[in-house]
Amino acid sequence: MGRAMRLPDFILANIEPILVEWEAFARTITPGMTMDALALRDHAEDILLATALDMASSQTAAQQSDKAKGKGGRGCGPALNGASEAHAAGRLGSGFGLMEVISEYRALRASVLRLWRASSPDADERDVGDVTRFNESIDQSLSKAAGSYSRRVDESRDMFLAILSHDLRNPLNSIAMTAHMLRRPESVDAGAVGGCAAQISTNAAVMGRMIGDLLDYTRTRLGAGMPVVPAPTDLAALCRELFEEFRSAHPDREFRFDADGDANGRWDADRLRQAVSNLLGNAVQHGAASAPVGLSLKGETAGVLVTVYNGGPPIPPGELPMVFDPLVRGSAAERPRANRRGSIGLGLYIAREIARSHGGTIAVTSSEAAGTAFTMALPRQFPAGAGQPIRGTLPA
Repeated sequence: MGRAMRLPDFILANIEPILVEWEAFARTITPGMTMDALALRDHAEDILLATALDMASSQTAAQQSDKAKGKGGRGCGPALNGASEAHAAGRLGSGFGLMEVISEYRALRASVLRLWRASSPDADERDVGDVTRFNESIDQSLSKAAGSYSRRVDESRDMFLAILSHDLRNPLNSIAMTAHMLRRPESVDAGAVGGCAAQISTNAAVMGRMIGDLLDYTRTRLGAGMPVVPAPTDLAALCRELFEEFRSAHPDREFRFDADGDANGRWDADRLRQAVSNLLGNAVQHGAASAPVGLSLKGETAGVLVTVYNGGPPIPPGELPMVFDPLVRGSAAERPRANRRGSIGLGLYIAREIARSHGGTIAVTSSEAAGTAFTMALPRQFPAGAGQPIRGTLPA
C-alpha cells in the first residue's frame, strides 16, 4: 500500500539510498574508480538537501520563468548554487571531464525519480508540480556546476598560455640578442663566434622541445594517442643510458639505478626515452636535493614496471589525482612552480599519454616516509591500434 509522501519529503527521508546510487555511478567513471566513498560522494548530500529545500520554498511565476531560461539565481537559495559550484570544482580537481560531471546529474535525476516511484507513493494532485520543481532545481544546479567548471578551465588555460609565453620568450630573447651581436663583427672577436653559435643552437633546441611538447599535448587533447612505432627494445639498456645522462648533468645529486628480470619487449624506444626522461626531470626538479633520485625496472611475465622515485615533501593527497593534467594542476596551485629549462610543465602529462599509447598505465604514490614514486606499467607486446596519429590535423 502506498504512502502519502511528496517528492521533497521523500528525498529528505532517503538521502542515504540516493547517495549509494550516486556513489555507484561515479565509480563507473574512470577517475572515480580509484576514489574512496567520501570523495565520490563529494557535495552530493549538500546538493540533495539544497534541492529539497528549494522545492519546498515559495516561488513566483517570474522566478520559475527565470529558472526555465537558465537564469534561476534569483529564485534559488545560495545553498543550491554553492553546493553545485563546489562539486564542479572538486570534480575538475579529480580529473572528471565536463560531460562526466553532467552525466552525474543525469544519473541523480533518474535515481531519485525511480526510487520515489518504487516506493509506491499515494497519488497527490501536487505530484506534477513537485516533479516540475525537482527538474527545475536539478537543471539550475547543473547550470551552476557547468558554469563553475568552465570558468575554472578557462582560468587555467589562460594561466597555462601565460606560462608558455613567458618560458618561450626567454630562449627567444637570447637567440635575438646573440644574433644581434653577430651582426656587429666589431663587438665579437673571432674566438667568440663559435660560442655564440652554440648558444643559438642550444636555445633553439630548448624552444624545439617546448613546441614539440605542445604539439603532443594538442594531438592528444584532440582525441588521438601519441603516435608510436614499436620495435624490439631493451628497456634496461635505454634506462641505464638515461641514468648516466642525468647523473652527469646533475653531479650534485645522488642517483640510483636497479634492474631486475627481463626488460625486453616491443615499444617505441624514442617515446619511452621521452617518458622516462620526463619522470626523471620531474624527480630532480621537485625532489629534495639531499635525497636520492631512483630509477628501477622490474620485469614480470606480462610486462615491465618502470619506477622513478624521489624524496622530499609529499604531494598533498588532494592534488594526487591532478598531477598529470597541467591545466588542472595550474588552477589548483597557490602559485605556479618554475619549470625546468626546456619544459612547459607538460612532462607528466606526456609521460602518461606515452604509457597509454603503449597500452600501459602510470600511477603515482606519495608519502612523507616513502617519498614520491611514479610507476609506469608497460605490456611487452604493443597493442594494435594504440597511439594512432591524427590524420590531416597535425604533422607527425
